[in-house]
Amino acid sequence: MQSRSYAVAVYKVAVLTFAVAAVAVQAEAQGTVSSACSSQLSVSQDACQKAVDLYNYMAPQLGVSITGGNAVIGNASTLGGLGHFTVGLRANVVRGQLPQTGNVTLSVSGPQSSNFAPRSQVLGLPTADAAIGIFKGLSVGLTNVGGIDALVSAFYVPDIDKDPVSVHATGGRLQLGYGARLGILQETSFVPGISVSVLQRDLPTVDLRARIGTSDSVRVTGLKAKTTAWRLAGSKSFLLVGLTAGVGQDRYDSRADASAFIAPRQITQGITASFNGTVASPSQKMTRTNVFAGASVHLALLRIAAEVGRVSGGSVTTPYNKFGDRRADDPYTYASLGLRVGF
Repeated sequence: MQSRSYAVAVYKVAVLTFAVAAVAVQAEAQGTVSSACSSQLSVSQDACQKAVDLYNYMAPQLGVSITGGNAVIGNASTLGGLGHFTVGLRANVVRGQLPQTGNVTLSVSGPQSSNFAPRSQVLGLPTADAAIGIFKGLSVGLTNVGGIDALVSAFYVPDIDKDPVSVHATGGRLQLGYGARLGILQETSFVPGISVSVLQRDLPTVDLRARIGTSDSVRVTGLKAKTTAWRLAGSKSFLLVGLTAGVGQDRYDSRADASAFIAPRQITQGITASFNGTVASPSQKMTRTNVFAGASVHLALLRIAAEVGRVSGGSVTTPYNKFGDRRADDPYTYASLGLRVGF
């Protein structure tokens, strides 16, 4: 009898332990409602939280679309001082994850966790950039050390209107970035080019809209995304072919205003709920590690280059809503293809 009582007690402890563990796992898997959303009226709390979670999920993908890999695609060597420059065009494409919003509905009675079940989607931005030789450096043996190049880049954001998502640039579609490259070794016939670069690039201010369900929507307005990328890179040319590789760190800093539109709907007999207004002002800062490698083909003054890289690290607050088994701070693979002309 005593052993039976003991067995029952052990069983109860085991059940309690399992229950506590299950609650802990669930709490870890699902974040809490942000304070900015929980302080609102119940009619807009769910829309607020979904807007914040969507923003936090997409911001890191936007960051890597801006930064890409090498500061000057296909070349890590300084140019050799005044009179030397190179200009080019490139496209950074990311194997991203686009949340699906068509089967999600907005609750008007408080936060409700939904699954945005993202699908794989190629995301990318076109970029123009230039490097201008400033200082040749000091002659040391078979190379030069300490050369300096000025770096300039420009991003263009086209308007996109593809249901359920639309993107519109405000205040101009072009944004300039700037930076510098310091040569550790200038590339010669016998010496590889090695350099350190820092480049700050910003995205033109944009407004985004995502339809939720059939008639509701969330909007992110005045989105400003700033990135700072430093790189340690090396390159070497072999006749008509060049190889590059490098590592660095990316810092993303973005902020925006989020608003929502909830179409009128009947809650109970004679009572209708609707909403249209600002719900939050989310922001995000993130630091990630970036590694990349590439190859190029040299045709007289023209260089055709391609790179592939991967970003990882950093952390994002666990969202209240779900995105399948994906996280905003998951690693992302990107590729870049560019054309350069240099003198």
